[in-house]
Amino acid sequence: MPATSTTSPDQSDSSGAPAGEQRAKYRIEQVAERLQTTKRTLRYYEEIGLLLPAERTEGGYRLYSDEDIARLERIQRLKDLLGFSLAEIRALMHADDERLLVRAAYQQESDPAAKLKHIEEADRLSRQQLTVVERKMAGLEQMRQDILQRLGHYEQHRHDLHAQMQGAAEPEQPAQ
Repeated sequence: MPATSTTSPDQSDSSGAPAGEQRAKYRIEQVAERLQTTKRTLRYYEEIGLLLPAERTEGGYRLYSDEDIARLERIQRLKDLLGFSLAEIRALMHADDERLLVRAAYQQESDPAAKLKHIEEADRLSRQQLTVVERKMAGLEQMRQDILQRLGHYEQHRHDLHAQMQGAAEPEQPAQ
């Protein structure tokens, strides 16, 4: 997909790319096609806070970066492949965003006590994510157990029916 460049060689873009380095930007149609989704879905993700508001061209068209696309791909993976709800995805993504801020603060800090506080915050955020994932896993495990139980019932019924069919197929032996 051809990208739109939004920086000139003598300036940096909003992501802090150095002068001379151009970052690719993609229009909403390009992103929707690449991700096999709709423009409305992309707008909705922005509206509910899953995606930061997109940059805009002078004409008001949304522009997405490679980082935006990577985030959208993660959202799709969580939603479509792993079955997370949008609320669960928002919680997971929010914790990721917060952890990035904590990491940056940790790296800027030299005081061990302050670094420890950052580690504790990152730990808390990761535990929140783990809770969401474990809740999903517990639900999936319950569903798995229900299906296995149903399959066990089918196997028992199959066994009973085969036994009935074999009993009906065997000729009765005359009593002596």
